[in-house]
Amino acid sequence: MQMNTKVNARLNKPAFHQGGMAYLGLLLSIALLSIAALATLQVHSLMQRRAAEEDLLFIGQQFQQALLSYANATPPGGLRAPASLNDLLRDPRYPMPRRHVRQLYLDPITLQADWGLLLSPDGKGIIGIHSKSERAPIKLAQFPTTLKDFENKKSYQEWVFKVL
Repeated sequence: MQMNTKVNARLNKPAFHQGGMAYLGLLLSIALLSIAALATLQVHSLMQRRAAEEDLLFIGQQFQQALLSYANATPPGGLRAPASLNDLLRDPRYPMPRRHVRQLYLDPITLQADWGLLLSPDGKGIIGIHSKSERAPIKLAQFPTTLKDFENKKSYQEWVFKVL
């Protein structure tokens, strides 16, 4: 009869310990899910930055082409560089509206319409633009030939889209 009591006591102990193991398993699962969620957020953030860089390259080239178009459309004796970015949107040198760019884009890195401007040597016109972001770019190589100067730059401010 004494043996039965010991068996019953042993049977009750494992059931008590399983509850603690289930709790530990739940905590471990929550920790793993948290780590996976954090990794997903980091990948998503990196993808957003890469997309913003691609947008910056596209928008910068649009401004670069607009500055070139403005310079090429200059009447003899006129200034070849616009005084402001708004002059690219509606060229004030002509009575009929002449557009060199369809819209004034936001900087996709800073999400502001505040661009850094590269002025002509006389300081009267804009010959290039750049982002004002000091962040380091992800893309460091394999730029199109027209943007080879962008390789190994330390910040987006060094990505200057200028009239060649």
